[in-house]
Amino acid sequence: MAVSISAVVLLAIVTFLLVKKGGLNAGHAVVCILFGFYLASSSIAPTISRAVASVAQMIGEIKF
Repeated sequence: MAVSISAVVLLAIVTFLLVKKGGLNAGHAVVCILFGFYLASSSIAPTISRAVASVAQMIGEIKF
């Protein structure tokens, strides 16, 4: 759960920065948000969730 909340916050910040500085307009952001909602309810959502969790785990195991 903590990974998905962190991912949502990170993606929200990236989207905000792209709207403000990267030339992404609000319409594009809305389409991306709607795509995310529909993707989350699809059959591929658990696979994506496991992949994101695996990547987050690999990043967490990196020793500096």
